[in-house]
This record gives sequence, C-alpha cells and structure tokens, in this order.
Amino acid sequence: MSDLSLKKANKILFFNTFAFTVSFAAWLLNGVLVTFLVDNQVFDWSAVQIGWLIGIPVLTGAIFRLPVGILTDKFGGRPVYTILLILCAIPMYLLSYATDFWSFALLSLGFGMAGASFAVGIAYTSVWFPKEKQGLALGIFGAGNAGAAVTTMFGPSLLNYLTDGKTNLEGWRTMPKIYAVILVLMAVIFFMSTQNKKPASSSKTLKGMLAPLKSIRVWRFGLYYFLVFGCFVSFAGWLVPYYTNVYQLDLATAGLLASAFSLPSGFIRIYGGWLSDKYGARKIMYWVLGGSVVVSLLLFIPKMDVYTTGQGINAKQAGLVTEVTETYVKVGGTKYDLALKSDGFSSKFKNVDSEFFVLPIKESWQVVKVKLGDEIVKKQLIVEGKTHIYFQANIWVFAFLVILMGLIWGIGKAAVYKHIPDYFPEEVGVVGGMVGVLGGLGGFITPILFGYLLVGTGMWSSSWILIFFIAIICLVWMHRVVQRMIDKKAPELGFEEN
Repeated sequence: MSDLSLKKANKILFFNTFAFTVSFAAWLLNGVLVTFLVDNQVFDWSAVQIGWLIGIPVLTGAIFRLPVGILTDKFGGRPVYTILLILCAIPMYLLSYATDFWSFALLSLGFGMAGASFAVGIAYTSVWFPKEKQGLALGIFGAGNAGAAVTTMFGPSLLNYLTDGKTNLEGWRTMPKIYAVILVLMAVIFFMSTQNKKPASSSKTLKGMLAPLKSIRVWRFGLYYFLVFGCFVSFAGWLVPYYTNVYQLDLATAGLLASAFSLPSGFIRIYGGWLSDKYGARKIMYWVLGGSVVVSLLLFIPKMDVYTTGQGINAKQAGLVTEVTETYVKVGGTKYDLALKSDGFSSKFKNVDSEFFVLPIKESWQVVKVKLGDEIVKKQLIVEGKTHIYFQANIWVFAFLVILMGLIWGIGKAAVYKHIPDYFPEEVGVVGGMVGVLGGLGGFITPILFGYLLVGTGMWSSSWILIFFIAIICLVWMHRVVQRMIDKKAPELGFEEN
C-alpha cells in the first residue's frame, strides 16, 4: 500500500469515524432524554414504556442496516452516508414537538436510522484498506460508538442548562433541535471531505449480493454481535435509570457513570481490532464470551437485606423442658447452648450505609421455641435459627464490573467484525449489514425485556441474568463448531475456519 493510498485511506477513516460518533450520539439520545422527562414528571411513563422508548430507535437502526449496507456496496459510502445523516435530522428536529408516548415513539423510529450508519462505515472503510490492516481500521472506526458516551456524559448538563436548572422544563425541546443541526452539519462536512469508492461486487445483482446470507456463519456472527453490541447499546441507555433508581444518584452523576461504561468500550475496540489481527478473532472471542459469562453472573447478585431461617436445634431425645434461659435450654438432662447475636456483627449492621463492603455480611443467632414444662419428642425443633444477610452491592464495585463488561464487549465488537472482510471480502456491506441488523435487534429487544424483567421480578439486576444466558448460548455454539472441526481431523480449520 503506497504512502499516497494510505494517506487517503486514513483520511476516509477519520471522517467515517467522526460521522459515526455523531450518529451514535444521536442514536442513543433517548437513554438520557427519556430518563430526564420521567424523573421530572414531564411525562408519566412506566418502566416498560421507558424500555420501549430506549429500544425503538435501536430497532430502526437495526432494520435499516441491511438495506443501507446493500446500498453502500452498490453506490459507495459517500452519497449513502450523506443522505442518511440528512434523513435522520428531520425526525430528530420534529421530536421537539412530541407531546405523548406515541408521537415520541414514532419520531424515535425515524431518527433511529442513525444507527444504520454503522453498516455504511464498515463497508466504506473496508474498501480502502488491505486485508492485513482491516482489523485495526475497523476497530478504529468502531470506536465511534463512544458517541454514546458523548450523550450520556454531556446530555444531562445540556438539559439542565436548557431548562434553566429544571425551572423551565419545556426547555428540553431545544435539545433535539441542536442534535438535528449537528447531523446536517456532519452531512455537509462528510460530503465535502470524502471521495467515493465502491467494491467489485457493486456490479452484482441484488440476488447475487444477498447470496452470502445463506451461510449459517453469518447468523452465528450475528448472534455474537447481538451480545457484544446489542447488549452494549441497551445498557448504554438502561444504565442511566439503573443508577438513578438503585443507587439514588442524580441524573448528571448517573450519566457520568454510564459514560464510563460506554466511552472506554468504544476506544478499546481499536485494541480489539489489533488483537484480532495478531492472534485471530476466534481466540479473542473465547475470552470475550467467557468473560461475559463470569462478569454477568457477578452483576446479577442484587442489593439485599434479607431475614431468613438459619440453623436450628432438634431434640436428641424425648423429655420435659426443665430450664429455659437466654443462653441455653434443657430438655431432660440434656443442655442445648444457644447461638447469640454478636455485638461485632450487630454494630456492622448499624453502619451498613456508611461502610464499604465488597462481600455480603451475615449474622446468625438462635431463639427458643419451647416453654418450661413442655413435653418434647425426639427430633422435635426446640430452638429456631435466625439469619440476617445484607449485601451492599457497593456502587463502586458495581461500576467497576460494569466498566469491565464494557471493555470486554468493546474487544468483542472488533473481533466479530474482523471475521467479515476475511470471509466475505466483496460483500462486506451486505454481510456487515446483516450482522449489524442482528446486533441492533439486540439493542432493541433487550431494553424491552429488561423492563418486563424488572416488573416481573422487582429487581433491576435481573437484566444481568439475561446477559448471562445469552453469553452461555454464544459460547456453547462457538465451542461446538470448533469441536466438530477438530473431530474431522482438521485442527487448522478449528483455529481459522469460522
């Protein structure tokens, strides 16, 4: 690759990434905006409705990725990206006039097309770089999903400014107008700063372009992306109400912590691309899926303050209760000592909100169930056990694990897309679009499921057990593919074939 070609490719990569960052920031606007509107009682929406409004833009972005990918392969990235940005700006502007759930939902469907920008950028980036550099290039481009952090980090402060410190709540309507103007400006900058280039497959018929979608491999990549991208998108929005409800944080602080999840995840995608180029995407995906299983399981444990039955005492033999004191009970000639509350443990429970606990703390004691003179049969329960368990689910431990999950998924996003130009070099737009559709659907479906799980279980942490099961399915499917290849005595395919 000549210096001139590399310089041109890097220029395209820069503007691709810039446009994707802006698009992604607009795509996930509802995570902050909807939370603000509900918290300040501008609209009285339920947890399920919040889940729908966070997920609806993601649905549009997912559905349009395939047709937009096809159009990019056919006409090139410059005209498609420019038109897409302008089309997204129109419903974004009109969102400022929304007055109820349905108008908000309908306009969210419209500006959600911003999520389809990913399919344009993947195809448009890959045609400028050789195969050995595509992993890193696509990782750099994918870092644009850090645009989610732009909205979660600065959105609350912008809303606070626009509403004059929440004294004029109707000021929120200026925010979608600002985003709409930025999208139009980005379209102009992109069109003026780039040049068009199409892959060799641009001359194929639509049927020929769609032929790779018959491969089960494409759908497997899509499932991986459902997890590492779709669930990332859903939590980029869902973490804001999560923090405000579970940890009673204000919107600005919740947005800052949510951006701490999304921002590093975007940047580490570059490193994930480099790792995939160096060690192979399959190896990286093993670590990504395994890490997702472990971290999601740790995050599932909810904050709890539980009283439950502990270890009691059963009579060793029949007899009369002859003594009952605060420290022991006697049945016949047998003395049974009681476990008493510890002053040390009790003092811990008095300061649970002010002290730092990583692990659950537990206090156990026993209470006599019988009275003096009672006739006892053998194995009768005479002393009942009591246990008090408290798990703080400390916010800093939680935030650390969430950020770790974001980093894992950031690496995974790059690893998934490293596969596509390797196996479908002339159909990156179509295949990347289809994988993006499935990933985007993850971003749409999971917030809605989170809402229903919250209503059904009463636990915000129930969302993480859903992630656990998705990660298990991905890991098992991938491992079974590898094992089948090894069983066929083709170990080199077990490492390379995907």
